[in-house]
Amino acid sequence: MCPFSELADFNSWCDTQVGQHLRSSPAAQRAAKVIGIGELGASAFTAGVGDFHQFKGGHQLGAWLGLVPRQNSTGGKASLGRITKRGDDYLRTLLIQGAKAAVMSAGKRDDPISRWLVQLVARVSWQKACIAMANKNARILWAVMTRDEGFDARYVSEKPQAKKSANERLAASMPNVTLCPA
Repeated sequence: MCPFSELADFNSWCDTQVGQHLRSSPAAQRAAKVIGIGELGASAFTAGVGDFHQFKGGHQLGAWLGLVPRQNSTGGKASLGRITKRGDDYLRTLLIQGAKAAVMSAGKRDDPISRWLVQLVARVSWQKACIAMANKNARILWAVMTRDEGFDARYVSEKPQAKKSANERLAASMPNVTLCPA
């Protein structure tokens, strides 16, 4: 028997196992809908992380995966270095590879994340945009998994109340009154 055919058989068996896990896990199905995650990433994250509630927020999941820059602070001056690369190598690699695919195809899509990616690539290097997208995907995954809601690529979050101007807060509290611009 040819070793390549054995490898192909093993590959198809692995794909079948991932597909079965995806079909049997609602959490993996929700995760697979995130741009740049896919079936393999969704299956690996639901199995590898387990309970996403162990993290206080998406930023902690990103830090746990090693997708945040190392900080060196002295005398009130903070300097950011390379990503820490701590945590699970396999999960981080899946996130970064998925982010590369998302960055490459961002120009073909018209959702808020893709528009942000196109603008980001114009400002910083392609590699930094990929890491930023991987970190964003980690945060999105945390939100999707802890809130038991599906991913909506067209969702735009509302500005928090504390960051709104006084006029915006006043307008929100009195919907029938029109305010003059300052």
